Amino acid sequence: MSTYSLAVTTLTWSLATIALYALARCIYRRWPLWWTSPLALTPVLLLALTLSLHVSYREYIRGTHWLVTLLGPATVAFAIPIYEQRVLIRRYWPVLLVGVTVGSLAAIGSGWALSKAFGLSDILRLSLLPRSMTTPFAMAVSQDIGGAPELTAVFVATTGILGAVIGELILHCLPLRSTLARGALFGMGAHGVGVAKAREVGQEEGAVAGLVMVTVGVFNVLAASVIVHFFGGH
Repeated sequence: MSTYSLAVTTLTWSLATIALYALARCIYRRWPLWWTSPLALTPVLLLALTLSLHVSYREYIRGTHWLVTLLGPATVAFAIPIYEQRVLIRRYWPVLLVGVTVGSLAAIGSGWALSKAFGLSDILRLSLLPRSMTTPFAMAVSQDIGGAPELTAVFVATTGILGAVIGELILHCLPLRSTLARGALFGMGAHGVGVAKAREVGQEEGAVAGLVMVTVGVFNVLAASVIVHFFGGH
């Protein structure tokens, strides 16, 4: 592909992706339902557009790969909410540590067990294990343990959407009065989508959800070698 063709492809699909995301946000503001969230709707709109134009995934990702590289700075930027919530960390660090550890083990262990039960291939299993962290961390862990980061991103999005829906149902069924519990529920179970949903519940819940989401990501990135030792080779 010539430099000119590459530039045209990059400009075209980058603008299309950003425009469809903006459209999805407008739709979600008008009809705030789980299936209209930008995370769920944008990929559907992009898929419809690429299929109608007979554009392959390889061509699409060639033009939008620079958007994926922005996940690196996004990961570094997660240091900001950790710093902002340092008082909360000092106050509840034992509870947060236990919750993050147990939640991460439950998410990874259940993913491994279900993938083995359904006979999924190694690449699918390893891509599925980091599904319960936010995308920048999940893709980094997936690459470290031998999974496919792009496939992991799909699993992360699916987990986030379903986690937010189920988390909202749980809040209606269980009398969780603690802001820490409500926020941690969404931050652990639905990462980025959960943080957005937790902010709809309350500001403190949103802060806790964001803190838990980031802590889970950092914890799992540091534990990537342990994850692949216990789960990747079996």
